[in-house]
Amino acid sequence: MCYVTAGHPDPARSLELLRGIEAAGADIIEVGVPFSDPLADGPVIQRSSQIALDHGMSLGGTLDLIRSAQLSVPVVLFSYLNPLIAGGSEVLARARDAGVHGLLVTDLPVGADPQREAAFGESGLDFIRLVAPTTPAERMAEISRHGGGFVYVISRMGVTGERDSLSADLPATVNRLRAVTSLPLCIGFGISTPEQAATVARLGDGVIVGSALVRAAERSIDEAVTFTASLRQAIDAA
Repeated sequence: MCYVTAGHPDPARSLELLRGIEAAGADIIEVGVPFSDPLADGPVIQRSSQIALDHGMSLGGTLDLIRSAQLSVPVVLFSYLNPLIAGGSEVLARARDAGVHGLLVTDLPVGADPQREAAFGESGLDFIRLVAPTTPAERMAEISRHGGGFVYVISRMGVTGERDSLSADLPATVNRLRAVTSLPLCIGFGISTPEQAATVARLGDGVIVGSALVRAAERSIDEAVTFTASLRQAIDAA
């Protein structure tokens, strides 16, 4: 599962990137809506978000980009809550029409706004929830019951970003979560190399790579596509 920021490194190349990483072997593409205050993201994705905003990218522009890409793999829309609220009551219907299959909202934890969470859960999109390494087992079960599609497993505490090594606690986190849910587990945060992706693939059902891919895309789309192909090869060989 590959994360990209809509409109980065610019709108035209963002479209090229979406199509390129699909061709290189991405099973799911997570498309981030640029936001001015991305608190859960590290410097690489923060920078990509600001670049996209400087190019005029918005939630509406993100949906137009997804529609134009005409991808054949599922698309997960990654957003903070504010852009979705600003998008109005029909925003998730517009997302479905554009080709979005799932929704991930980082700053709407289970129980924070039951009415809005119910609306998101009934939108026709898989409402994907996040679990952290410090989440207790009972809370893991509650989060999973209120989610769909898969559970996003945060591999380590902190913000998104490339890391030299995987957390030693990751296998224990995965085991605790598997004991309380039958949803697939996709693992992200800090996965930066094909070797790390292969290791994570042996633990979970999906591997999510973001910052390393965004950094590559800023250098060139060809580099990002080649990097995606290397991840695909490593995961398939795991």
